[in-house]
Amino acid sequence: MQIKKLLPSHANWPLFNTVSSRHIESQALATCASPTQLMERAGLAAARLAMALAPSNKGTIWLACGPGNNGGDGLIAARLLHQNGIDVRVSLLRGNNKAPAAAAAALSAAQAAGVAISHVMQAPPDTCLAIDALLGLGLSRAPSPEIAAGIAALNGLGAPVLALDLPSGLHPDTGSLTGEAAVRAQHCLALLTLKPGLFTGAGRAHCGELWFDDLGVTSAPIGDSLLLGGQGLSAWRDQAAAADNHAKHKGSQGDVLVIGGAPGMRGAARLAARAALAAGAGRVYACLLNSTQTNAAPDDVDPQRPELMQFPQTRLDEPSALSTWSQKTIVCGCGGGDAIAIHLAQVLRHAQRLVLDADALNAVALDAALRTRLKQRRTAGLATVLTPHPLEAARLLCSSAAAVQADRIGAAQALVDDLSCQVILKGSGSIIAGLHRQPAINSSGNAALATPGSGDVLAGWLGGLWAQQATADPFDLACLACYWHGAAALSQTSGPLRAADLVERMHALHTGPKLS
Repeated sequence: MQIKKLLPSHANWPLFNTVSSRHIESQALATCASPTQLMERAGLAAARLAMALAPSNKGTIWLACGPGNNGGDGLIAARLLHQNGIDVRVSLLRGNNKAPAAAAAALSAAQAAGVAISHVMQAPPDTCLAIDALLGLGLSRAPSPEIAAGIAALNGLGAPVLALDLPSGLHPDTGSLTGEAAVRAQHCLALLTLKPGLFTGAGRAHCGELWFDDLGVTSAPIGDSLLLGGQGLSAWRDQAAAADNHAKHKGSQGDVLVIGGAPGMRGAARLAARAALAAGAGRVYACLLNSTQTNAAPDDVDPQRPELMQFPQTRLDEPSALSTWSQKTIVCGCGGGDAIAIHLAQVLRHAQRLVLDADALNAVALDAALRTRLKQRRTAGLATVLTPHPLEAARLLCSSAAAVQADRIGAAQALVDDLSCQVILKGSGSIIAGLHRQPAINSSGNAALATPGSGDVLAGWLGGLWAQQATADPFDLACLACYWHGAAALSQTSGPLRAADLVERMHALHTGPKLS
């Protein structure tokens, strides 16, 4: 495979953790004609990308190389760049142990070719591009003082940085930092396999533009987790285009009931309701909590979206009204405040399809009885998707947001295992986890989504999709909703994307341009 710019991606990609990547590497080495063949391929890929990224005939390419195989990749790249007439300088860290055989061979070949190599971790003043070849898959613990100094030197440059395989100091499996700092690269060339840590937690912020070369090795089609591309959204749009649209009516598109929006937080429920409507649900009702009158005034629903209907709060507790709401797809908790707790037991007991967000999650975290009721839903044949951000997940796990962020995949799976639900753990590289399902990491989205109400839009959109396909696997719908939500932000290269505008951007993707 040639070097490929990875994102945005239409295809889904398998992701392999450290153990699996090491296994794939060992299998590939067993088929190579020489011990250095795989490293030569990696060094060649790095040199090719470096030549494409560096300004032509301007300045020096500086390589910061560690004592292991990632450093060997860098040394081969340095040799190839030097042989192509490019000014290169290498800073090579000495290891405490004997270098791996392939890395030692790469050093000998670089020295024989006349590459300038020093053991001082300092970039030349005319550096136009730096290459981070310190650790790669490397260590999963805090870097040594020498490696830390190399990371600091790379981060102190004014020139762009290309990281080989992974930015040094970034955990390959979790996307957390293994020490106090990690290289903050403008480009990252993943080699042989794609690792989960590149795409979640701090990964995207430290990787910059992501590139991939499989080094001619075909990995298994199923990894430890999955990177979500745009193929699910394309499939939904193709299915919608092929359907008999003339037979549709609002009753065939499903109903959504949004429960939340306590005083002072009405906007959260309105955004969720607008999103459900824009996703394609046939009828969307908003139950705004603690309304001052039984039948709220029309402008208490959403005066800017008169299509939305009001559902009186009092009807949630009326036995005779149970059938009017329990069969709908329920989105519960957006802006619910403390008022959501009094209705949550009923909702958990009866809602056929339930998206739990925000204050509903906080209420479950505080009430053992509600937690038990949530866990019982699966055995009763009732489906649930939780959509926590890291702090809400931490409350449910009796943990901390820092601990959740340190292992986002593990935290999402822990929620699934404990509460018998599907889970979307929001954040950079949102995690979708489910019962007996391979965890997925969403590849779309950017910092423009870090705005108030963005999560309410996601919950409502999921509800709108689910209403239309009531029998679909909620895990698959959660993956679709996540990607769709992030894809709407891709055209926003700077500044915030306000949540009400996000709804309209998502709506435009029903018939938007073909996804690449």
